[in-house]
Formats: sequence, structure tokens, C-alpha cells
Amino acid sequence: MTQYFRPRRSMLYVPGCNTHYLERARTLHADSVILDLGDPILVECKEESRDNVVRFVNEGGYGSREVVVRVNDLISQWGPDDIAAVAKTKVDAVLFPNIESREDVLTALSLLDAAGGSHLRIMVMIESPIAVLNAKEIASASDRIVCIVMATSDLISQLHARVTHERSAILTSLSLVILAARAYGHAVVDGITSDFKNMHSFEYACRLGRDMGFDGKSLVHPAQLAYSNDAYTPQATEVNHAREIIAALKTANEAGKGTVVVNDKLVERHHVRAAERLLKLSDMIKTLEESHV
Repeated sequence: MTQYFRPRRSMLYVPGCNTHYLERARTLHADSVILDLGDPILVECKEESRDNVVRFVNEGGYGSREVVVRVNDLISQWGPDDIAAVAKTKVDAVLFPNIESREDVLTALSLLDAAGGSHLRIMVMIESPIAVLNAKEIASASDRIVCIVMATSDLISQLHARVTHERSAILTSLSLVILAARAYGHAVVDGITSDFKNMHSFEYACRLGRDMGFDGKSLVHPAQLAYSNDAYTPQATEVNHAREIIAALKTANEAGKGTVVVNDKLVERHHVRAAERLLKLSDMIKTLEESHV
């Protein structure tokens, strides 16, 4: 567990051009809110969106939710101004899109630091084939990276692939990014499901992502929150099993044994570390949810 370990079961994109949505995000049960200045915002609304987001971030009111701002591409005409505006706000992290290399990460950090944001953490988006292939160098670029966010919709388009229920076209890409994130101690969050009315497919994607190792899923609609939160919340049986594992191996170690069998499965030290992480996450989720009440 890193110093930035926290629940990120649900990361909801909130368009910066819509003050109603920015206000409503203060009441939704999202672990993280991404106040968005990026591609979904019309060109004529870019500056207004930036002003809105800066105002809402500085006003606060998002409680225990992680507040993230997604800026425009570094090479766009809006990116540098976005960074300059966000750098001195009370934001928890800045999300940089279209990161494809170590150099892109260092450029983002340099611009952020020059604008007065050297204290801020960053998140990076992986959304292209070259970014997936460079996931290792991206993940290793800086310890200020707290989360890697997949942009699966963009990736599927660039792969000339098709969206399927089984997500078969991108499973390899997802696994490669998860491996890179875990190798360097970063959280990693799955991409969006744009068909927000197909809850059967969305729930399947959440549970598949969870089983692959993601920490949560990014969302485009509040209706998806309950499904994502449920999928990524440790269940009572898992919590009880984690406690049982920890207690059983402790007893075994005290008796001079390095392993123990719990529920017909061999338990070793790495199982205990995973159990301790699960219990910590469960406690943090309870605290977060209590703050939403």
C-alpha cells in the first residue's frame, strides 16, 4: 500500500461546462470526481468550463471525495492555460490525457511545477496502442503519479476493434497496464462504458475489471455508481475470510510453521499481505460512505 492508497471504486467524469452537474457531484456517492475540461467540452465552452471548475474546486463542498481535474492535451491551445489555472487550486490531483511516454509525464510535471503546482499529485491517461506498449516507462516516470486511468473507448477506436460484452479486444491491453501500475505501486482504474443504459454489460465489465486487478472504474453517468461501488467493495464474506487468514497464519507462525491451511487452501505470507490490504480498504470505504450520509 502506498501513501496515496484510498478507495477509487468509482471515478465520475463531470463536465466543467455544466454548473448543475458540478454542484450535484457534491452529493453523489462517487469515491472520486473528475471535473472535466477535456475533449467532451465544446471549443466555445473551454474557457467558461475552466473558470467554473476553478471556482467550484476552490469553494469546496466535495467532502471526502477525491477531486481531480482533467486538463486538455499538453499540445493543445488550452492545455497550458488549464494547467496554470488549476495549479494553485485545492484540487487533489491533475489528470493528464494522452500520455504516451516517460517524456510526456516529465513535460506535464514541468508545466505543473512552473505554474506553482509542485505540491500536486498527478494521474495519467493511457488511451492509445503506443501508450499501452509504453506503460512500463510511463508508470516508472514519477512517484507523483497516484493513479493510471484507462481510456478504453479511445483505445478500442484506435485498435479498429469492436465493443463486445466480453471485452476480448482489449483484455491484453488492460493486463499490460495493470502489470505496469502494480510494478510501480500505482492505483489503476478501468475505462468508461459509454452505453450507460445497458446495466447488464456494465455490471459484467465492473466485475471483470475487479477480478483482473483494477481498483475501480471511471464512469460517465451517476446511474452507474451503485454498480461500480458494489463490485469494488469487499463483501462481508471476503472480510471475514481475510481476518481468518491473518489469525490462522499468526497462530501457525507462533507454532513454528510457515504455512497453514484455511478452508482447504494453503495460506502463505503473501496471502496475509493481501488480506491486510483488503481489510484496510474495507475500513476506508466504510469511513468514506459514512461521510456521505
